[in-house]
Amino acid sequence: MRERLVTHLGIDPSASLKDLHQRILTADQSLASTVTKPVVIPRQLPAAPGPFVGRHDELTRLDTAVSATSGAGGIGKTWLALHWAHQHLERFPDGQLFVDLHGFSPDSPPTDPAVVLRGFLEALGIDADRVPADPHVRTALFRSLVAGKRLLLVLDNAADTGQVTPLLPGGATCTVLVTSRNRLPGLITGHAAHPVSLDVLSDVDARVLLTDRLGPARLADESAVVDELIRLCGGFPLALSIVAGRAQTHPRIPLVNFVSELRDLGLHALGGDDPTASLPTVLSWSTRSLTSNQHAAFGLLGLAPGPDITLSAAATLINASPAQTGRVLRELEVQSLLTRDDRGRYRMHDLIRDHAVITAHQHLTEETREVALRRVVDFYLQTAHQGHHQLYPDREPIPISEPVAGCRPLPLDDQPSALAWFEAERANLLAAQQCATTHGFDEAVWSIADATNVFLTWRGHHDDRAAMWRTARAASARNSNTVGEALACLQLGRTHTRQHRYTEAIDYLQQALRLAEAADHAYAQAMVHDAFANLWDRREDHRRSLSHAVQALPFFRSLRSAALEGRALLSIGASHAELGQYDQARHYCEQALAHFRTGRSRDGQANAFDTLGYIAARTGDHDQAIRHYREALALFHSVGDVGNEPKTWHHLGDIHAQLGELEQARTSWLQAHALYQQQGLDDYAARVQRQLDTLGSA
Repeated sequence: MRERLVTHLGIDPSASLKDLHQRILTADQSLASTVTKPVVIPRQLPAAPGPFVGRHDELTRLDTAVSATSGAGGIGKTWLALHWAHQHLERFPDGQLFVDLHGFSPDSPPTDPAVVLRGFLEALGIDADRVPADPHVRTALFRSLVAGKRLLLVLDNAADTGQVTPLLPGGATCTVLVTSRNRLPGLITGHAAHPVSLDVLSDVDARVLLTDRLGPARLADESAVVDELIRLCGGFPLALSIVAGRAQTHPRIPLVNFVSELRDLGLHALGGDDPTASLPTVLSWSTRSLTSNQHAAFGLLGLAPGPDITLSAAATLINASPAQTGRVLRELEVQSLLTRDDRGRYRMHDLIRDHAVITAHQHLTEETREVALRRVVDFYLQTAHQGHHQLYPDREPIPISEPVAGCRPLPLDDQPSALAWFEAERANLLAAQQCATTHGFDEAVWSIADATNVFLTWRGHHDDRAAMWRTARAASARNSNTVGEALACLQLGRTHTRQHRYTEAIDYLQQALRLAEAADHAYAQAMVHDAFANLWDRREDHRRSLSHAVQALPFFRSLRSAALEGRALLSIGASHAELGQYDQARHYCEQALAHFRTGRSRDGQANAFDTLGYIAARTGDHDQAIRHYREALALFHSVGDVGNEPKTWHHLGDIHAQLGELEQARTSWLQAHALYQQQGLDDYAARVQRQLDTLGSA
């Protein structure tokens, strides 16, 4: 500060500044800052299940850093873990993380730990675009974030030790509850996890559970029957809950009827790692009272792709009206065959879903199952296609076939509703694409990836985007669809470019170009060259970027699309601008703007104005630059393209600062800083902060 004052103002520090300097040198405690950054505290625990009975010893044994609770499916592992967690919330002031790892899910493979880490990092305040692509780097970042924190992790339904290990914190301040049908010996041996093995409930605890559910009066009236009911259920919590739910639903039916039915059908052995062979027998009497339509719906819901389902999707699946479907779902919910969360989404327990799948294969023809799955896959595709148009009206996705008979796509009327739908259905869209792959609906495999692409890009879900396009590429290769494979490779190249994985991106784009050239497909060749231009621009190799933009132009022109031709012209103009060739840059950008206006592409016009503003600023026409930047901002805002706004705000602030308009500069830079931070662009945010600091000094 002394050097700055002497150099720039020719004065010495004031007495107060000298005093502050002395206080710093003597470590004056009054200078200690009390400013703290806001901390994200995740609260992901599901509601505590109830009523909870027994398990006193097991609850005590969970008081360790890492515990591995094992037992048969439906034995009450999650029940125990969540009860303990809610009892000890005060021990975890830094929050609670919860995930169902789907280790033994019938409809999907175990969840990739890298995907779980993405969710955990976002829950801890890391923006989607800042989540590292490399799984090992994700693990390291996660462990850094939770180091020293008093945090609870509930890792439910794990497949094996390998799935859990990347999710373990590095220190001893966090508590981890793992549940699995697998005893996880590797976790116990390698990570000193405390084993907690669950067995069936005692007769006393089983009676307490039934009393809580059915009331003491009803049990007192049929005391002798209750003893046999408990014996037949074998103390198995899920079996007891099913019986209790059935009895609650039919309060006038004597318990002896349920006992008689259980006695006749038998309750097979529940021990071992896989109890599904016996639990369907317990469930069979619970489905007997269903009508034929309800029975068929139960089976089809077991087959439906994804972890949950909405009323609209279920209506298409079972080919009924929403009102009819609602009645069916409510009845299945009453029978404890289905649960509904606070968002109105329906879900089956894994074991009940196993039984539903068995039911579907036993009672529904293969044709019925295939047609139903085709309908629900088409529901997700058709709705996603509509959502894509709402998000990005300037570019239609690749055309798709008309909806199949019985498919009722959900209408999405505006951009917010489209974004909300995509966010809620992201897991189901991935599952629907996998279902389409399994059943040979190859057109849907590719088209779901295309219709979902913009959403996944905007939200930074690059792992999901890459997974979808890999699946789409495989489907195209199976069917010798060279163009489809080229476009899938193109999107994989763009995805890896976004993730700054340039080596992989170049490899995919080179494959895409070879395939597009082999097919002599103008659109594919144009888009690949456009993607290469973007990649080399990010690498600041503007001559190579210009070369690809020039190669894309004739292909775009052959498509007779004003907006697409404008895209190539703008790319050429931007490259010339970066190379300092401003006359050529202005010429191409003005042509691009005219084409975007003809094609009614507001997003294209916004980008053209932004580049023209950059050119005007570089050539000293500050007033024109300000006008262009403000035009660009208005258009970006109108189409919802927030990704490009911070750069324009940043440049606008630079112009105002050069003109001495300091308040306008401050306002523009503050906008840029906030948006850069929101998008995880920390380097750019830091650059703007330095400019703001300098402005404050001035």
